[in-house]
Amino acid sequence: MTARTLLQFFHWYYPDGGRLCSEVGEKAASLAEMGITDVWLPPAYKGAAGGYSVGYDTYDLFDLGEFDQKGTVATKYGERPGLEQACAELKNNNIRVIHDVVFNHKMGADEKESVHVRRVNPDDRTQIEDEEFQALAYTRFTFPGRQGKHSQFIWDHKCFSGVDLIERPDETGIFRLVNEYGEGEWSNEVDDEKGNFDYLMGADVEFRNKAVYEELKYWGRWLSEQIPVDGFRLDAAKHIPAWFFRDWVRHMRDTVSPALFIVAEYWDPDMGALKSYLDLVDKQFMLFDVALHHRFHEASKQGSDFDMRTIFDGSLVSAAPEHTVTLVDNHDTQPLQALEASVEPWFKPLAYALILLREEGVPCVFYPDLYGASYSDTGADGNKQEVDMPAVNCLPKLIEARKRFANGSQTDMLDDEHCIGFIRHGTAEEPGCVVIMSNDQYHEKFVDLGANQAGAVFHDFLGHRDEQIRVDQEGKATFPTNAGNVSVWVRQAP
Repeated sequence: MTARTLLQFFHWYYPDGGRLCSEVGEKAASLAEMGITDVWLPPAYKGAAGGYSVGYDTYDLFDLGEFDQKGTVATKYGERPGLEQACAELKNNNIRVIHDVVFNHKMGADEKESVHVRRVNPDDRTQIEDEEFQALAYTRFTFPGRQGKHSQFIWDHKCFSGVDLIERPDETGIFRLVNEYGEGEWSNEVDDEKGNFDYLMGADVEFRNKAVYEELKYWGRWLSEQIPVDGFRLDAAKHIPAWFFRDWVRHMRDTVSPALFIVAEYWDPDMGALKSYLDLVDKQFMLFDVALHHRFHEASKQGSDFDMRTIFDGSLVSAAPEHTVTLVDNHDTQPLQALEASVEPWFKPLAYALILLREEGVPCVFYPDLYGASYSDTGADGNKQEVDMPAVNCLPKLIEARKRFANGSQTDMLDDEHCIGFIRHGTAEEPGCVVIMSNDQYHEKFVDLGANQAGAVFHDFLGHRDEQIRVDQEGKATFPTNAGNVSVWVRQAP
């Protein structure tokens, strides 16, 4: 069975105008041939910014580019028929469809309500003022453009726990809504950064409200009846009580499919926090390996000063590989984004080899690394910046190598500060490979492949080295790699 390989088919600055859905359909066949097995699509529903919304400012979960709301019918990525066609093309090519779920907050309310609130210390959200006062808040969502189709549920202030904007008095900050849920406190089983990180932005969803809880379960079932659903990426998990996703995922697997692939974005490099979260959700799904991403970022910045023997230190994939999705970059870490910690282009071939060709974890490929991206935005200095993210030239070959050669048991060679590697030994039916990489100058590694490889001839599948390497009669050979590069040595056909 082909090893699972996930592609994030978007980035933060993907162009407006509904192009994405048609591009997915156009590229589905080539992605399948390359070795992509799962495509993670951006949020499919209408955001507060309408046709300009990347999708993380959730407005209406039931508007898949179908209704004239927030100034457009289409989402940034297209209208509903285009989404349906994109999903169909993926399924026609045996690619699973993974949907982005943004439940933490809603934005772009249709009406204001009179509410009672208490001010919160933004640096320590456990410090909530005793005094409550009346104000207006954007907490009522009626979805007038949809007029009750698909769901008649109306969201009001009882559906939310906090807001960041009030009127009369006009203030910005963090305000705890006073209602019957949580006795005025935030949810538990969330990240403890800032004391309690329940609140993130917008109108913060109150999952303790039974009606909200049931509506979100209904939406998951509804979505699976509208378009293909093979899994979910769960946004902002550290801000949502673990008990909710524990129950929601179990419900989705019971009612939609027991085979649903679920990965949560719990953006924390601390293994203790991630292990605790996995325990709270009964280890039902996977998490992104934030720590490994940061190791890649540091290695790319430090160059030959980075000790490659430590590349997996503190990583989730080394501690809980069966619950790990590995990545090099994503839409939050790319240049000019909130969590910017992008990996330098020279190191990306090495990083991708380390997630695509090893046994552990499910690798996630980022759209700009496969196809390239250019965009502009305002940087932290207030000035407009132009960004060019070049495609990683060898990435299609690395994805293909995963499909063809990442087979069998693994032997690590993480024994040199500048040159590391590993062997995939293959199986009786499927070939393996030898992966060698360097973060400074040209290097060689002496490798014992075993007597069954005696006399075999290997070549670099990536084409970074031109020579052929013949294994001696004891099954041993020396494999080279170029400076600051990676080679994937595979056995030539007889």
